[in-house]
Amino acid sequence: MNIVTLLPFIVLIGAMFLMTRSAKKKQQAAAQMRNEMQPGTGIRTIGGMYATVKEVHDDAVLLEVAPGVHAVYAKNAIGAVLADDEYNRIVHGTEDDLNEDTPVVPDDASSLTETDEPADASDDSRIDLGKKDAAAEADDAQPKKTDGESDAK
Repeated sequence: MNIVTLLPFIVLIGAMFLMTRSAKKKQQAAAQMRNEMQPGTGIRTIGGMYATVKEVHDDAVLLEVAPGVHAVYAKNAIGAVLADDEYNRIVHGTEDDLNEDTPVVPDDASSLTETDEPADASDDSRIDLGKKDAAAEADDAQPKKTDGESDAK
C-alpha cells in the first residue's frame, strides 16, 4: 500500500481525535464546576432559571427558586455557576458596577439638539409641515359649488 492512499484516513482519524478531545475537556470543566458548587452560590439552570444553592448531594442539588420555594434538580441540569455580583445584578437588579466617572447616555436625542441659549432666544418660528400648496389654499377661500350651480350666467 502506498502512503498517499492512507493519508486521507490518517487525517480523518486525527480530526476525530481532536474533536473528541475538546469535547471531553468541556465535559470535565462542566463537571468540575458542578462539583465546586457550595450552598449560597447563585446558579443558572440549563432551562434558564436562576436560583440559589441550598444543599449539594451526590447527583442532586436543592435549589431555592424564590424565598421559601425549594426544588430538587439533577446536578447535570446546572448550566452555570455565577459570581455573586453577577447573580445579584441579574436577579435583584443591583447595578453596583456603575462608576461615577462613566458618562451617562440619555435615552433620547435631546442632548444632540440642545444649545446653550435659552429657548426664548431662538428666532426660529414654527414651520407648518402641512401638504397644502398655494393653489389649494386659493380653492379653499372660494365657496364650493353644489350640484345645481354652474359657472354660466
